[in-house]
Amino acid sequence: MHVSDSSLKQTVTGLITQEALPSTYADTVERTIMPLVQHIVALQSQTQASVVIGIHGAQGTGKSTLTLFLREILTRHHQCPTASFSLDDMYLTRAERQQLAQSVHPLFITRGVPGTHDIALGQRVIAQLRAADTGDVTPIPSFDKSIDDRVPREQWPLYEGPARVILVEGWCLGARPQPEEALEEPINSLEAVEDPEGIWRRYVNECLKGAYHRFFDPMDFLVMLKAPSMESVLEWRTLQEHKLAEKLKNAPKMGSASGGAQTLRIMSDKEVQRFIMHYERVTRFCLSEMPARADALIDVAEDHSLSLPHFNDQEGRT
Repeated sequence: MHVSDSSLKQTVTGLITQEALPSTYADTVERTIMPLVQHIVALQSQTQASVVIGIHGAQGTGKSTLTLFLREILTRHHQCPTASFSLDDMYLTRAERQQLAQSVHPLFITRGVPGTHDIALGQRVIAQLRAADTGDVTPIPSFDKSIDDRVPREQWPLYEGPARVILVEGWCLGARPQPEEALEEPINSLEAVEDPEGIWRRYVNECLKGAYHRFFDPMDFLVMLKAPSMESVLEWRTLQEHKLAEKLKNAPKMGSASGGAQTLRIMSDKEVQRFIMHYERVTRFCLSEMPARADALIDVAEDHSLSLPHFNDQEGRT
């Protein structure tokens, strides 16, 4: 099926409008997304069971947009009911992260790194989606970044029926732990100043060895959206903050006296740089070692354009 198909074209055009994407994104759908769709459909058909597709990408690579298009095209045009959720929706509650920050290391108050997600929750959601029958309803976790806390369970969106495809996306999805010796030297000023003894980064690494490995490893297919460099990630995130500042310039001011949201105010360029440092170690390691083992590799250019997917057809991921 090609984007020239009128029904599919209508879906793609509607999503492009909905997401305020340039009209040229239709070319991305044709070039990048449709081959991925065909690969997932073949995999699901071959296994005759629900398949879990992991989508990895550093901040700004477009993984949420890719996930949306995959979900809608698979569901509407391939008789492949598809559920999706993000690692971002599995963050520990703010209270849980405050406890982690007090008991392990203060840097854990900042959500994002391995150790700040409720991995057991993600496992339960996947298990429930896999086991669902017609008429069953699966609550999909939701996190509100504007208040830096999880949305109450009764407000979570509901997925109805069985899912043949389950898409899980996240910046550290599929990440592997580093060798112990790599943790000895700080990788940036955040680690040097705020984690001089390496307690925080070693805890993150241990999480990747344990609960995160058990969550990532059973996934059936790993897609990597590969950023050109760590420097690009910082540049994209800084630009995103500038656009947000412009957008909110005339919006009503919201207070954060209750100690809530980090995202209720615009970060300066220096603050963005510090923020990105939380993710630098894991991101750099993923950029170096994941391309060789990802089942599908998509290069993301400086202008955010996506390459053709490169499929790794070797049996298994080493």
